[in-house]
Amino acid sequence: MLIRVSEIPDEGIQIEGAASLPHPFEDPAWTLEELSLAIEKDGSAVFVTGALAARVPLVCGRCLEPFQLRIAPEVDARFVPSPQGRAEERELGADDLGTDVYEHGLLDVGALVVTETTLAVPMKPLCREDCRGLCRLCGGNRNLTPCACEERMPDPRWAPLKGLSDRLSR
Repeated sequence: MLIRVSEIPDEGIQIEGAASLPHPFEDPAWTLEELSLAIEKDGSAVFVTGALAARVPLVCGRCLEPFQLRIAPEVDARFVPSPQGRAEERELGADDLGTDVYEHGLLDVGALVVTETTLAVPMKPLCREDCRGLCRLCGGNRNLTPCACEERMPDPRWAPLKGLSDRLSR
């Protein structure tokens, strides 16, 4: 959904409901469930605030099982026009790090939704907080069946270092 910045009224624009932005994600397995955005203009700057919720299929980082995660980030974005031509080098301030740009007078709301959703995906997703993961010996999923593997003996090459912390603390 592209919005022409010059056509944003003084009272702003409200975007409500996931149906107002059908299929924002390239991956059809990602689904937008809720969307509530307020778009306001202050001079050439555009502010987008609100919330969204999406369902994203992931793979657990411990047990490698697929699962669906509901992601619900808050949106608080500031956009300014893209600088024309090649700007000279300048140091970025703290305010510049939270600012994005729009080009040709168009604000891409779909790209904002995709970015906010992607940034909310955890780096190491877990199917549940108490996921027990895989057995390091047999590779079985310890959430499904208790593992009967014996604990491995420690590697004898590390034996000289075993009591190092005790010796150093004396």
